[in-house]
Amino acid sequence: MAKEPKKSGKPQASKPSGVRGPGHMRSAPTRALETPGESGFRRRLNKVSLPFIFILTRFPRWLLIIGLGAILLLGLIQTGSLAWLGALLLGLLALFFAWLTALSWPRLGGSGKVMRSLIVVILAGFAVFKAMGRM
Repeated sequence: MAKEPKKSGKPQASKPSGVRGPGHMRSAPTRALETPGESGFRRRLNKVSLPFIFILTRFPRWLLIIGLGAILLLGLIQTGSLAWLGALLLGLLALFFAWLTALSWPRLGGSGKVMRSLIVVILAGFAVFKAMGRM
C-alpha cells in the first residue's frame, strides 16, 4: 500500500504563491510608466514606449545584457573602412540608453540621473569620435 501524504490542517492554495497568471506582464510596465502630474510630452512618450517595453520584458535579462554588450563591443572594434558601422552601432546604443533614461527620469535620484546621463554622453562621444575617424 502507498502512503498517503500527511495533512497539516492548513488550507491548500490553488496556486503556489510564486506563480503569476497569464496577464501579469501587462500590468507591471503600465504601472511603472505612470507618473503623477505628468506633462503631455511624458504622457506621449510613455504611450509610444509601452509596446517596446512589453517586447523588452519578454526577453530574458541575460539575453539583453549579452546583446547590448555585443553591440558595444562591435561598435568599439570597427576601424578603417568600417568605422562608420561602429559609429552607427554606438549611436544606436546611445539612443537606446537615452530613451531608457528618459523613461526612468522621474523615478531616479540625483546620482542615478547623473550616472545615466554620463553614460549617454560618453556613448554619444564615442560615436562622434568613431565617425570622425579618431578612434
